[in-house]
Amino acid sequence: MVRRIETGDGRAALAAVAAAQDSGAAPARTALATAVRYLLQLLSEKAPGHTVEVRVPPFGAVQVVEGPRHTRGTPPNVVETDPLTWVALATGAVHWADAAAAGRIAASGTRSDLSDLLPLRP
Repeated sequence: MVRRIETGDGRAALAAVAAAQDSGAAPARTALATAVRYLLQLLSEKAPGHTVEVRVPPFGAVQVVEGPRHTRGTPPNVVETDPLTWVALATGAVHWADAAAAGRIAASGTRSDLSDLLPLRP
């Protein structure tokens, strides 16, 4: 079972990532991992389901969005991005269309556009 990240811990991790980026430093790996997992958790709460798999390697992946359930092999609807892009998308620092145009998102499938679900406003 995946450990639930408490709101205070998630917000503290997001603040640490933002502070590091504002200072031009790379965020601490533990803060970045916690922030990514917290934001994935918020997404799964906002859009429960099993139609789209959102992957943010190496820190996490969730299945979200109501619709046909995927059970075997590679899911038909997949979104994959790096951790910093995910944090930026989920917090509204970057818009979906801009990140997609810049090649920062790999999305496949007819339901893989998450622009209506983002930002999450943690």
